Amino acid sequence: MFDTKKRAAIVSELQDYFDRELEAELGQFDAEFLLDFLIKKLGPAFYNQGLEDAKGVLDRRVADIADELYEIEMPDDL
Repeated sequence: MFDTKKRAAIVSELQDYFDRELEAELGQFDAEFLLDFLIKKLGPAFYNQGLEDAKGVLDRRVADIADELYEIEMPDDL
């Protein structure tokens, strides 16, 4: 899912968080295992929310285009 550099940065952030907030040491293996768990369990929810957000943007843009098309309609006397 993440390239090696990004994955290493996230693992490091998890380790720092555990150290700072929980005063607990999180080893490299455990941090990677935790990251895999979070991706598996939370990833779909974040992905689906991203899709919903994108759909909302798209819906607004389509509505704007429809409004603009309505504005340039010509009168039809037939």
